[in-house]
Amino acid sequence: MKTNDSAIKMANLLNLDVIETAQLIRSRQQSIKQIVTTYIEQIKRANPTINAVIAKRFDSALAEAEEKDYNFPPDLTNYPLYGVPITVKESFDVSQMKTTGGLIQLKDRVATNDAPIIKTLKDAGAIIIGKTNTATLCYAQESTNKLFGRTNNPWDVTKTAGGSTGGEGAILAVGGAAAGVGSDIGGSIRVPSHFNGVIGFKSGKYTLISDGHLPASTIALQQRMESFGPMGKSVRDMKLLYEIMTQTTIKPTDLTNIKINVLPTNVSYPLDEVTKNLLDQVANFLHEHHSVERIVPPYFENSAELWQEIMSIDGSQAIETLAFQANPSTPRLLWTYIKEKLSQQTDWHHYLLWALLGTKLFKPNKKRIKEIEKVI
Repeated sequence: MKTNDSAIKMANLLNLDVIETAQLIRSRQQSIKQIVTTYIEQIKRANPTINAVIAKRFDSALAEAEEKDYNFPPDLTNYPLYGVPITVKESFDVSQMKTTGGLIQLKDRVATNDAPIIKTLKDAGAIIIGKTNTATLCYAQESTNKLFGRTNNPWDVTKTAGGSTGGEGAILAVGGAAAGVGSDIGGSIRVPSHFNGVIGFKSGKYTLISDGHLPASTIALQQRMESFGPMGKSVRDMKLLYEIMTQTTIKPTDLTNIKINVLPTNVSYPLDEVTKNLLDQVANFLHEHHSVERIVPPYFENSAELWQEIMSIDGSQAIETLAFQANPSTPRLLWTYIKEKLSQQTDWHHYLLWALLGTKLFKPNKKRIKEIEKVI
């Protein structure tokens, strides 16, 4: 009976979002050490199947939990995440942990400082219990690489968890953390959030500092698309975490006269019947309270190609240099790709090699870059 009670209590705790967990801690109903221990036990239970957490920080996290329990401050106003256990995408620097981008060549690269986003969350009281898997250098919509392997979707382990923040999506889906942090330049928060059934928020351009993220975007147009944000169990958590990350307060907006655009179902982009029905349901629901217009956004038909061209500026030279820095000269991509597909005996995942080959194909010239700049 005690075992069953313990299991129920654990399951209930893992279902709590950040705000509920913080309230539990604030009221001293549960010790921080017990909460952190519960999440660690859940990771140990679920991770062998899904391979989401690839760098564990369990001992340090438990030590931090004990310290926070012992030195519990009388006022938690400045510590909204006090004692809340979170995970972060492997691409963010966490002091004394490895940031490798899934590259074998960088397997010993240890960060000496926290990325600004990570420091902000730590300063708010969060406890990092681990880092989660990603695509090699965040360069694919699958979370797999040669160093850590593939992350599986917890709803069906034969399916992908999405990427590149798939490790976060998967571990949050099984209750392995109260919340997480991801990055997104082409769906890397949004896709795995959707695939794993969790909540993700891609922040607006330039709202969060990109320092301490691997890889770093060096091209202006790519920096405009790149952003970072929280992932978790509830929309209200996304608001809280985003406010903490940006050190700002989101002001209420009057939506009385807002017009909401919803994509029509008669577009050339392939939509299955389930998706079409869902779009119609969303439009009908919104129409009960707001003005709704079924309209195709500007440049919708060209958006995928525009994104690919922007990502291909300079042929991804910076990514290629980073990926192959251990070699005196860059391998010939095509032959390396073929070798990897045939033998799986290279140090580079074929997704990365294929993506780099694609950037050579789509690389825009200077005139085209100027045209793109005018469009966006």
